[in-house]
Amino acid sequence: MSAKPNRRQELYDRIRNSSKDEVILEEMIRLGFWPRAGEIPADPGDEIRRRGELQRQLDELRRKASRLYNEASLIREARKQRLADARRKKQETRERRERERQERAAAWAARKQHEVVYLGEGVSSGLAEHTSDVGRLQAAGLPLFADPGALAQAMGVPLGELRFLAFHRRVATLTHYRRFQIAKKSGGTRLISAPMPRLKRAQAWVLRNVLDKVALHEAAHGFRGGRSIVSNAAPHVGADVVINLDVENFFPTITLPRVKGVFRALGYSEAIATILALLCTEPETTEVELDGRTYYVGLGDRVLPQGSPASPAVTNALCRRLDRRLDGLAEQLGFEYTRYADDLTFSRRGDIRSTEVGELLGKAADIVRHEGFRVHPDKTRVMRRGRQMEVTGVVVNDKLSVDRKTLRRFRAALFQVEKDGPAGKRWGDGPRLLASMHGYASFVTMVDRARGEPLLRRVQALIERYGVGASNASAAPGEGKAAAPTATGEAPSAAQTDAPEPEPTPPAPQPKKKKWRLW
Repeated sequence: MSAKPNRRQELYDRIRNSSKDEVILEEMIRLGFWPRAGEIPADPGDEIRRRGELQRQLDELRRKASRLYNEASLIREARKQRLADARRKKQETRERRERERQERAAAWAARKQHEVVYLGEGVSSGLAEHTSDVGRLQAAGLPLFADPGALAQAMGVPLGELRFLAFHRRVATLTHYRRFQIAKKSGGTRLISAPMPRLKRAQAWVLRNVLDKVALHEAAHGFRGGRSIVSNAAPHVGADVVINLDVENFFPTITLPRVKGVFRALGYSEAIATILALLCTEPETTEVELDGRTYYVGLGDRVLPQGSPASPAVTNALCRRLDRRLDGLAEQLGFEYTRYADDLTFSRRGDIRSTEVGELLGKAADIVRHEGFRVHPDKTRVMRRGRQMEVTGVVVNDKLSVDRKTLRRFRAALFQVEKDGPAGKRWGDGPRLLASMHGYASFVTMVDRARGEPLLRRVQALIERYGVGASNASAAPGEGKAAAPTATGEAPSAAQTDAPEPEPTPPAPQPKKKKWRLW
């Protein structure tokens, strides 16, 4: 039963929601003027209540009927409902996608802690393949890595650092190399890419633990322990003809797929071979300034950089089949064959016709081309007995020796330095006269110990007198000596030793020297 209305508005609301008769009946029951429902038979109040219920249903039907005949109103309400549903679904979708994004990011971050799944565009397709040829690796005595995480652990670096060093970018804001040009002996310049310390350590690890353990062909003499230009020249001593070939653009020809193929051939999985190949290669880049920032833009494919400690060993491993084929060709035609980096040398004793030389040159060029290289057309030399024959700078006519003219010039220059000091003297292209002379004396000693050791002792005496840093323009004795240790026994810092020196005082006029004394 309804409570007594406190305000007139409440009474009006009750009448509007039911009917006037129902409100009067309820008030009469509340005040005690009419019995409650069910207390008297054939209660007129039931009829009043039933009539009110029917009236309300009839009003609701009228409202619905009016809405059904109002098409514009129906369209508005339907559109409003659709917009509300669309907003709700859009919000639900946004929230769901954000949850999924966060879940994917968390899963990716967790996966990156243990795996390498992406290393740049165009180089990451095989990173999910971790199956290595265990038998081949064990037979070659090479280390086995189950996955990139095991490789990083063996190298002693975090997996994130390994990923950073191997990551391939076409455009980057940093570089792992310091690049500079050096002059070639034959003219022009050669680009040297010296790796930064972290990458250099990684490449040195690959060299020590993988590449140095690869069994090479006996004809390869470059960049191998116990081998040198002398061992490369020794098999050709006393030959009647010596043929030198040079591979054109040797290092730039060896691209990333070929380097990866080397590691795959050793037995490593696609993922490990990809990472090792990326560590050992780098594209040629150019620096671009944009909005005050420096960008390093790759100009082509990744290739072996000249300056990496691992590059020479990679070339030796790559050229194993080339060496086998050229050595087989040499044996078939009666020649000796050796290779030092990109220098290919053939020699033979006895009479040899020009047609035989032409046959060797043609077949060797075909093999070199088939192996993915090209013989330099301007650096092929055919030397016969009767003239000086050199192999990697070592004379091989009758015994291992050095060029006589150069040795005479060196002795004359050494005498002049001993007599007058290093001022105004020159040897080689380097700025440090005595360091250059020490290098040449060491070279002579390596080729011919009997000739070289006396020269080396004389150069060392000059270094003790003038210092190894004495340059071609050094003046009085005592200047240019190596920096002395400090009181603590440590060498001076780089800032002290590299500080600019004062302008040298012009030397006093020297008496005119004979022409043969000017070196």
